[in-house]
Amino acid sequence: MSDPDRPTSPDNAADSQADALAASPVRLTAWVHGHVQGVGFRWSTRTKALELGLVGFASNYPDGRVLVVAEGREDATDALLSWLRSTDTPGRVDTVVDSVTGPRGEYNDFQTR
Repeated sequence: MSDPDRPTSPDNAADSQADALAASPVRLTAWVHGHVQGVGFRWSTRTKALELGLVGFASNYPDGRVLVVAEGREDATDALLSWLRSTDTPGRVDTVVDSVTGPRGEYNDFQTR
């Protein structure tokens, strides 16, 4: 709810625009390379994604990578991507190749596959 007595300044407008962008829904697709299978990586990713209010999945691939697809607020997907690249994940992450697109709305929870 806006305050009609509060003057609108360019800074307030910029803050409102930044808040709106952060709240915009997006789809993060991240291919995680390294020693990320058999170490609880997908389960930990699911836990982190749920904490951030994201939906999607984490899936092992035969070549040793994990595919993470997450949809939700842009600031939440940014936080998940930062976590994926951090040393806080199980195993060892060598590289994360990511892309961000518009959401597809296919998910209603976060699963491990």
